[in-house]
Amino acid sequence: MGKFDAYKIDLKGMQANSAVYEFLLDSFFFTHIDSPEIQKGKVKVTVTVKKVSAAFELNFQTKGVVWISCDRCLDEMEQQVESSNDKLVVKFGREYAEESGNLIIIPEKEGSINVAWFIYEFIVLAIPMRHVHLPGKCNKTITSKLQKHLKINDNEEDNKEVGLSGETGDIVEDIDIGLEDTESE
Repeated sequence: MGKFDAYKIDLKGMQANSAVYEFLLDSFFFTHIDSPEIQKGKVKVTVTVKKVSAAFELNFQTKGVVWISCDRCLDEMEQQVESSNDKLVVKFGREYAEESGNLIIIPEKEGSINVAWFIYEFIVLAIPMRHVHLPGKCNKTITSKLQKHLKINDNEEDNKEVGLSGETGDIVEDIDIGLEDTESE
C-alpha cells in the first residue's frame, strides 16, 4: 500500500450520483508529498464528487493551518488557508492526460483518481503571495541585520515596505519615463 493510497477516489465503482470524501491532512502528508513549500500543517479537506453525464465533477473545500517560511525573516510561521472554489472535471479515456484548465482524463480500466497532489496544489494556491509575521513577531536578529542593509527613504511609503530607494527607485522611475516616451512616438 502506497503512502497516498488513502486519497484514491474510485469513480468507476460509484453507486450513487454523488459522494463525499473527507480527509484530514497532517504533517505526515506534507512531509511525504516531496515539495518544499509546506512541511507541516493540519488541514481538513472535503471532496464532493458528482456524476455529471459522461464526467465527474470534483469540488474541493479546504480549511486549516499550514506552517511556511516568513518572507522577511525566514522563520517558520503559521498561515491560515481556506478555499472552496477548487474544482476538477474528470473523464474516462484511453490514457492519463491533464487537459486545459481543470479537465483530467484518466484511463477507464483504472477507474480511480488519486487526488493527493491536486489537494496539495489547491492548498498552495490558497497561500497569499506575500506571507510575513505580524508586526513585531519576526526574528529580531534577522530583522536587525536586514535593516542594516536596507537604505530606506522615509518620504516614500511605498518604497519603505520593500526597501526600494536611491538608485533602484531612480531606475524604476527612468523605466516608467522611458516607456511613456516610446508610446507617444
